Amino acid sequence: MRALLALMLVSVALDGHAKTVLLTHMPLQWRPTSELASGTTDMDATTIRFETFQDVRNDKEKVGENLEDDAPKTFTTTDDVGAFVSSHMRQLFDRAGLKTVDGDAAVTIKGEVRQFFARETSTYNSQVEVQLTVMDRDGNTIWKGLASGEATRFGRSYKIENYYEVLSDAVVNTVSSMLRSAEFRKALSRR
Repeated sequence: MRALLALMLVSVALDGHAKTVLLTHMPLQWRPTSELASGTTDMDATTIRFETFQDVRNDKEKVGENLEDDAPKTFTTTDDVGAFVSSHMRQLFDRAGLKTVDGDAAVTIKGEVRQFFARETSTYNSQVEVQLTVMDRDGNTIWKGLASGEATRFGRSYKIENYYEVLSDAVVNTVSSMLRSAEFRKALSRR
């Protein structure tokens, strides 16, 4: 019996892929490690409403991949990436001291998530890109542009916690770049 157990342990130890649990259909979790750089508060009196962003990426489930081995390992989710990004961007606006609301607002922010992905080689590298449209109360476009952010971190190989952190940090860095943009701040300060 001991010999059979020892043989099974050696077999599992020799075949590293037998121990790998694939990260498929995982829920997204918000785990930022970066600090928000909010720039200025010259638009803090403006009420802002976020619409749920649309996910326009080609492969809506795939949000990451590990390329350390010959056979890539993917990280997929069935969560709504557009809703995840817009809700956490709103949360970051609130943290920056801006006034977000659910109803009538001076400006509305709409978005299309064009990229939300983490690639792992020797480090985790992520990028988020969102095409944003800022509209006034009457539905007129007052600003349109691409907002993006990146993040890099070290971590243990193919660990979901590291994917969560690097993707969350890319969202934080996207919002930081938005709030530092003079044109974006000017659009938000319209009353």
